Order: sequence, then structure tokens, then C-alpha cells
Amino acid sequence: MNDWEVIGVIDTEGDTAEWTFPAEPGAVRTARTAVRDQLRGWGLDTLADITALLVSELVTNSLRHATGPIGVRLVRPAGLGDTLRVEVSDPLPDPPRERAVGPDDENGRGLQLVAGSSRSWGTRPGDNGKTVWFELAVPG
Repeated sequence: MNDWEVIGVIDTEGDTAEWTFPAEPGAVRTARTAVRDQLRGWGLDTLADITALLVSELVTNSLRHATGPIGVRLVRPAGLGDTLRVEVSDPLPDPPRERAVGPDDENGRGLQLVAGSSRSWGTRPGDNGKTVWFELAVPG
């Protein structure tokens, strides 16, 4: 077992892996490590770094704008599927918004990075907040 600060490991067996992290700065690093380790365990090493980067961006957004626990969920492609689905949830109901950023702005590029690096992405409301999701193509 790793020494991550995790509120709860919901599941890491089968085709899904889910964690809940505290809304604290260390959650970004912890989520990145958990995601990277899980993908390597599934044999999806080629997606580990980009997925960890995009999860870092979304968890950072959650920390910046919401309070309360942050959920991270991975759904591995089943059978001959070719898409990895990643979800980051937080208790803030407002969906994130892409914004125009200037060349010298230090913030505001996270959603642009997610949009430009993923096959598709979006948000959906939940009973207790929202989920931001993205999908990555699994190399064949």
C-alpha cells in the first residue's frame, strides 16, 4: 500500500479505478501518482503520462474553485474498446469554462490542454456537484 493521502479508495479492480482525495494541495500529486500507477498496472503505459498531466489540470481546477472531496475515476476499455475514459468530480455544481488567455498569463490553460489532448471531453451535473470527463484513444 502506498502512503498517499486518500480519503478513500473506492475500487481499483476490474475495468474501473476510483479514488477520493481531500481538497488539499497534495491531492494533485497524489492523484497523478495513483493514475499513473493504475494505468501501468493495466498495461496502458503509453497513456500514463498524458493522463496524469490532464488529471493534474482538472484536480488543480477543483482545488482552485471548489471545496470538499475530489473524485477521480478511470474506466479502462473493455474487450476491443479503444477509449480510456477519465472523470474528475467535485462538489461545485458550476461547470468549468474555457477562457481566452494571453501569452503571458500564468493560469487558464488547463481546459485548453484537456480539449487539445483528448479525443473528447465535457461536463455533466451530478447530485452533489459536477464531473468533468475526457477520453483518450488507446494506441492499438
